[in-house]
Amino acid sequence: MFALWSWDGHGTGPAPRGHGDRETLALAVPVAVDGGLGVADVDAALVDPETFAAATVDNPGESIAAWQRVVRCALAGEFSGTGPDELPVAAHAVPDASGTAIVSAQRALDVLRDTEAITADLRATLKARLRPYQARGVGWLRETVAAHGGAVLADEMGLGKTVQTIGFLLDRAEAGPQLVVCPTSLVGNWAHEIGRFAPGLRVVAWRGGDLDADAATVVVTGYPTLRLHGRLLTHLSWATAVFDEAQALKNPRTQVAKAARAIDAAATVALTGTPVENHLDELWALLHLVAPRLFGHRTQFRRRFVRPIHEGSAAAAARLRDTIEPVVLARKKSQVAAALPAKIHSDLLCDLTDEQERLYDQLLDKAVDDGFGAGIERHGRVLAALTALKQVCNHPGLITGELDELAGRSGKLDLCTDIIATNLETGSPTIVFTQYRRTGELLVRHFAEQFGVAAPFFHGGSSQTERAEIVAGFQAEDGPPILVLSLRAAGTGLTLTRAADVVHFDRWWNPAVEAQASDRVHRIGQTRTVTVTTLTSTTTVEEHIAGMHDRKAALRDLGDTAGIAALAALDDDQLIEILRRKRGN
Repeated sequence: MFALWSWDGHGTGPAPRGHGDRETLALAVPVAVDGGLGVADVDAALVDPETFAAATVDNPGESIAAWQRVVRCALAGEFSGTGPDELPVAAHAVPDASGTAIVSAQRALDVLRDTEAITADLRATLKARLRPYQARGVGWLRETVAAHGGAVLADEMGLGKTVQTIGFLLDRAEAGPQLVVCPTSLVGNWAHEIGRFAPGLRVVAWRGGDLDADAATVVVTGYPTLRLHGRLLTHLSWATAVFDEAQALKNPRTQVAKAARAIDAAATVALTGTPVENHLDELWALLHLVAPRLFGHRTQFRRRFVRPIHEGSAAAAARLRDTIEPVVLARKKSQVAAALPAKIHSDLLCDLTDEQERLYDQLLDKAVDDGFGAGIERHGRVLAALTALKQVCNHPGLITGELDELAGRSGKLDLCTDIIATNLETGSPTIVFTQYRRTGELLVRHFAEQFGVAAPFFHGGSSQTERAEIVAGFQAEDGPPILVLSLRAAGTGLTLTRAADVVHFDRWWNPAVEAQASDRVHRIGQTRTVTVTTLTSTTTVEEHIAGMHDRKAALRDLGDTAGIAALAALDDDQLIEILRRKRGN
């Protein structure tokens, strides 16, 4: 990204109008008569390279003119032209973490040219159009791994850590087999995304047993499998090991953290959306995992950073930022806002637990044995079967009535919990939509048990007064961090712009209904990029629903007679094919 800012000869002025998104940035500017530099907050306009190259800025100054020449050449694939000696200090006045140095002109040029080269290089093999900051992420991973053997990519949720990592895996495909370890609920999603974005890679979803992996193979497995069968992974030499949702490894004494450290990998990458400034005692575990040569001694880390920071030392905090900067990249949406659409859609596939698989198959077998009937009776039985199967996807206890323990029994609930945990860490209020009241009540209880958070539940049974109080309470600056809403009850008329993160816990047949609910957040008054995450249980009828959304051919709302009639009109074989769990997926 390029930051456009102004200088009147004595101080900084307002950012040039009509260009990009406004953001306050820490930049190095003159602070003394003798020309000395210091770090100050500067009003800037952020623009992406293509926009910047074509921009017409009033009174541009040397730095803008020089950079525009460089960017136009880079976008045309020409990497000669302007040299570092032609860039004034104002053109690379980005301070380091401690505020004691700035990026060199040569480094700034190298980063731009490397980013453009990576974008061109991946165009043939990566089936995704990387945004400039994502291409930079791939380049940063390459550089950091080459220098230190590992890296922590800690971009805020919604910025595309997965696609950046897949671009990095593609670059290392010929070096040997590669490993991705993630929460069990995300194994299917990782396998799907690798197949989608990098079809040249072979993907193996591994849950234990014999393992055959060679170059161009990516093995995807869950943390419980790593803990139980990790010794089988230590017999192989891995080109790359990626640990997604790496906060699972923040306690170095756990079995899963020990198993992760035992993996023999030439490169180790940790992915986490949780800012690294939090939980400093646990931060060391991630740093030690990816760069043990730099962060080998926990006692020293605690003495130099943890204790003085807890005692309020600003100098120690700056020293920590400076120390971890070489191996940690943590960008926020506000920093790359000009490169983002107003609304990011993230569709995550969640694996079923063993309990969910068994119950799903049992319910469908019973429905088939009982028969779907004909006429009006068929409508009712089809709807009952669909509702039961979708409830299993949410949580098996909704069908069995066994609700003493909630965690660990639903892949979707576990993944939603990870998302909420990250958003609580980053102070990002979150809206969670569900179409079922009992699911909403389960979510409210689970969030209270897991996080000690009292999440309000806005549903069809709420009175007008209760609804108004819930909305006003959530919109307040000190409102609750989570709000659970019934999809239908919250479909219209609400403004919930305090949140910029939306989770659809279950899938509705009509994508317009989901979009209408999401627009409670993405509407006038919203100043941030909105992230909309949909959770889909893999191998189930929910994947069929998601596929219909993709084909723009979804049925109408299931509550409508026409929608039920369309399903009931299918013969039994067609209907069962839609409902059956696709075991080979």
